[in-house]
Amino acid sequence: MEQDILAPDQAEIDNYQETDVFAWANNLVQYKDELKIELFLLNKNYVMYKTVVDKELKKQLEPLFVDDILEFVLNGAETGLTVRGFEEAEAEEGVLQRTHVFKVEKARETLNWLKTQEHEIEIFNDEEHDFKRIKGLVARVSHSGLKQPFYVMKVLPPSQVMRGKTGWMLREGKFVPFDADAALRIPGDNQLLVLEQDMYVFNQTKLKQLFQYDAKEASIAAKKVAAIEANFRLSFAEGLTLQSLVAGKRSTIKKLQDIEPEQHTQEDVIAHAEDLDLGLMTDDSGAIIIMDGKDLDKFVNILNDDYVESALTGQKYEIIRKRLVKPPKDEAGDPIA
Repeated sequence: MEQDILAPDQAEIDNYQETDVFAWANNLVQYKDELKIELFLLNKNYVMYKTVVDKELKKQLEPLFVDDILEFVLNGAETGLTVRGFEEAEAEEGVLQRTHVFKVEKARETLNWLKTQEHEIEIFNDEEHDFKRIKGLVARVSHSGLKQPFYVMKVLPPSQVMRGKTGWMLREGKFVPFDADAALRIPGDNQLLVLEQDMYVFNQTKLKQLFQYDAKEASIAAKKVAAIEANFRLSFAEGLTLQSLVAGKRSTIKKLQDIEPEQHTQEDVIAHAEDLDLGLMTDDSGAIIIMDGKDLDKFVNILNDDYVESALTGQKYEIIRKRLVKPPKDEAGDPIA
């Protein structure tokens, strides 16, 4: 069977070792002026493109992608900067947040393409590709003295791109036509840094914009997954886990925010599924069988009370959006019995 290059590498997950961003910064200083920086574009569908950068522009890459991050971390080492996982604390002054790359599905896919399929990545050409669809930049930074490359990622807002047909230039006090296909202004703020299997997040909003990963939602979802696993007996198809099925499914992650697994029992869930003829299967030991994402959705929908049977028609419905109907109140504001 061919390896799925977009899937998380289980060996990397199992052998994960926490990185030390402060030690990394101290070590990088000696190589700072000799770094090789390659720039890639990322579009809205997470298709990557190589770029060809003029020799004169290469001098600007290190100040744009490395200097400010390095300065932030080195200054932070002196002022008590703390590194914490999203699961441990909210963003606050003096805290640099970190998460695992394998949790951020779109970032993991992007890096896997670079690591395993780079030969298939096309060079960006404005005549063939649409600059308006580019959403981000990925800089791969390497040096022979480093154990492996690191990556700096930035969101590229549409306002940072100027097209030739709509741009003017001011030259010697006079506006003249913009004489290039497009111009690009690189955002100067620190956003995302990837060291091995760790992603350091300087701006949580940029993480969500670039890779559709809401760290707070994901943290809550992870806790809900743990509560579900503690409260229910589940049987998965080979190679699947509850966490792997939930990863990257925005609709499921959002539903998990409101679910309280402790409010339901295994028997209640199975009985409710049977009453509504939902086809939720169990094995010989009574464990609920989850074979794929559809089974997971069905199970989560039951926990979220998303299935009802109409007392009027007997029809069964899956509720997409629901609003609790409150009893009417009398003039004094008390519920009417």
